Amino acid sequence: MDAQQIAHLTGRARRLAVSGRRRILGIAGAPGAGKSTLAARLVENLGGLAVLVPMDGFHLAQAELNRLGRADRKGAPDTFDATGYAALLARLRAPAPGTVVYAPAFDRSLEEPVAGSIPVGSDIPLVITEGNYLLYDDGPWAPVRTHLDETWFLELDPEVRVSRLIDRHVRFGKDRPRAERWARESDEVNARLVAECRDRADLVVGIQALSDTT
Repeated sequence: MDAQQIAHLTGRARRLAVSGRRRILGIAGAPGAGKSTLAARLVENLGGLAVLVPMDGFHLAQAELNRLGRADRKGAPDTFDATGYAALLARLRAPAPGTVVYAPAFDRSLEEPVAGSIPVGSDIPLVITEGNYLLYDDGPWAPVRTHLDETWFLELDPEVRVSRLIDRHVRFGKDRPRAERWARESDEVNARLVAECRDRADLVVGIQALSDTT
């Protein structure tokens, strides 16, 4: 993504931030499309006007995935607490003056969500959230889109995206053969599901590359 594109997207996000009330910007896309990298850059560029609250903080804990028999599909829609995520977005959308809402993060080194990690003060005008299923309209995911003032959908060349996913899985502990299987099988099943929601976005952002893509 070049500097001109980043500047344009930062300007669009800034207009949301200075609208006079709390706004929520969602960044959606397939696994490895660059969502968290772009979101982090926007937060940095906005200089205190925004905070990042990732959807991945609502991954179910590994122990619960094991209990449910879903550990081999981690990352699929039913491996998240979608209802909890939607409830947090509703709470963030209407902050009580002088309060702080604590959102969960996701620790990739542990592959676990970590509660109470991200403080969101009521004075922060823009919350940026990113994740695969922001536009997914099935079951408990359906309310999520209603809490977002604007949603962008990121597109990255599939070969580049899958290659970076493999590298990311290796970086966080999988051996390369397992990383390749996970990226080309589990992640790509989810990617196809996410792609079906593309037309629900307010803006489709085609990108060439982002470093540390997630």
